[in-house]
Amino acid sequence: MDTEKRLFDCLEYQLKNFPQPDMLVEKVNGQWISHSTEEVKEKANALSAGLLQLGISGNDFTPETSDKIAIISNNRPEWIFTDMAVQQTGAILVPIYPTTNPIELQFILQDAAVKLIFVSNADLLDKVKSVSDKVPSITNVYTFDEIEGADHWSKITALATDESLAKVEEIKATIPASHLATIIYTSGTTGTPKGVMLSHSNIYNNVLFSKKSFPFPDAPNTKVLSFLPLNHIFEKTATYIYLFSGISIYYAESLETIGDNLKEVKPDGFTTVPRLLEKVFEKIMAKGNELTGIKRKLFFWAVDLAEKYDNVKSGGLLYNMQLTLANKLVFSKWREALGGNVSFIISGGAACQVKLLRIFNAAKIPVYEGYGPTENSPVISINRRHPANDIRFGTVGPPIEGTRVKLAEDGEILVSGPCVMQGYYKRPDLTNEVLIDGWLHTGDIGMMSEGKYLKITDRKKELFKTSGGKYVAPQPIENKLKESKYVEQVVVVGADKKFVGALIVPSFAMLRDWMRENEITYTNPEQAIQNPRVLAMYRDLVESFNKYFNHVEQIKKFELLPREWSIESGEMTPKMSLKRKVIMEKFRGAIERIYA
Repeated sequence: MDTEKRLFDCLEYQLKNFPQPDMLVEKVNGQWISHSTEEVKEKANALSAGLLQLGISGNDFTPETSDKIAIISNNRPEWIFTDMAVQQTGAILVPIYPTTNPIELQFILQDAAVKLIFVSNADLLDKVKSVSDKVPSITNVYTFDEIEGADHWSKITALATDESLAKVEEIKATIPASHLATIIYTSGTTGTPKGVMLSHSNIYNNVLFSKKSFPFPDAPNTKVLSFLPLNHIFEKTATYIYLFSGISIYYAESLETIGDNLKEVKPDGFTTVPRLLEKVFEKIMAKGNELTGIKRKLFFWAVDLAEKYDNVKSGGLLYNMQLTLANKLVFSKWREALGGNVSFIISGGAACQVKLLRIFNAAKIPVYEGYGPTENSPVISINRRHPANDIRFGTVGPPIEGTRVKLAEDGEILVSGPCVMQGYYKRPDLTNEVLIDGWLHTGDIGMMSEGKYLKITDRKKELFKTSGGKYVAPQPIENKLKESKYVEQVVVVGADKKFVGALIVPSFAMLRDWMRENEITYTNPEQAIQNPRVLAMYRDLVESFNKYFNHVEQIKKFELLPREWSIESGEMTPKMSLKRKVIMEKFRGAIERIYA
């Protein structure tokens, strides 16, 4: 691999080096359907040719003059066909989360002056139609599913002629690696979406450095399952790593079917966010809770053992023998549930609980935590597969090759190198706030552990001061509390207040079991969180965690909430991070009760 490739060059590269019969695989009507490298290339070229016939162009390859094309879809092969096809015309792809609300959707489509939109299904078509008449730049909307009265995307490929296919080859040859491949609008946890401009070179270099550093060797006959939204830079860059490594990509049908799809596909790996790993772990623990007698004892003995796992310091001969036994008797079943072949899981997008990292790695389910913002295409650092054991739990690993990292005086993580974005689209003011003298200011606070492993301690914007003038970093406190099986979600509050408080969403499945064991009737979540004995249990629980923190950081009072925060109800971003502002606003009453 050389340093001046465009992203769509992965098609030629794969065809030349390791043509795959199953480059992209999807499940249709209960059957897995494969698309070969040759077929993907043909489809992308036909779509490019059709787009040229519709007048789509990169014009003179500047962010302003190149046409913008939006895509709003779940993960499926058509996503990749469209991505490649748009790039090959020199136009710029604007991917949008399927969960984006209509107000943000309209803003993005207007801000980017989008010409065409690709949507996957009828629901998304309706959502786009609800705003499209307010966006004059839009000329048409095409669908991936066959929908009555809508234009199917095959209408565009049908426009391809020999002449326009030849034209595609001509244009491809002129597209510079410095040209924008995509503008990704980050919803973030604050304010209006910002369009992050990423060039082919930005993302390709990130692919190259990640491949070398992790490493990802070329590995035809290897499979991954893809389910994180493709419009998110983490999954997009991971996809290009797979494509430039000859790794076949299987698309999960939905987040709900991941468990089944893992068993069917038996992948070698996947990328995920911590929230989904927590869900997997909760399912495993719920199964363990259903066991009785010796099996139950064995299960919890194994989990306790795994919690003590340290990949750097040996637990000694006896511990290692016990862990080998636990792996044989208990964890082998966990691995089977993931398909039996998983050799890597990469977690990013938020901090993963150290307890989970210990348990999964002890169970020979290797989870590697990495880190990076959209603005760096995204990877800045990652724990390594090789050399063996170059992992430090609780850190995001060493910075990857080709990337320079330094810490500002206040601990903010700064990064420079060829992966740093071109800026925010049409927002030089915002660009100048984060790009200073060639260094990207990430807004994350960190430190270097052992002089080499980057550790994120908090988001700069999330630090708050109590009324006593003491700084509190909420994330480490929240992550520690979530180690309890009775805590599903938590937000620490206390800006300008006398003490630190918390909003806690209980894990109701676990709470129900506890209430049953303690002979307390459970009727519903609302009733459960009012129960005096339940409140007393949570007070003891919070107290048991307070010992890990200094006096100022300790939670003095909390409120239990009756339902989980979600993307649908608006408290989480599409990549499953909590929207603190929204939560503080929505649950103002609960916060007022804490400080009443």
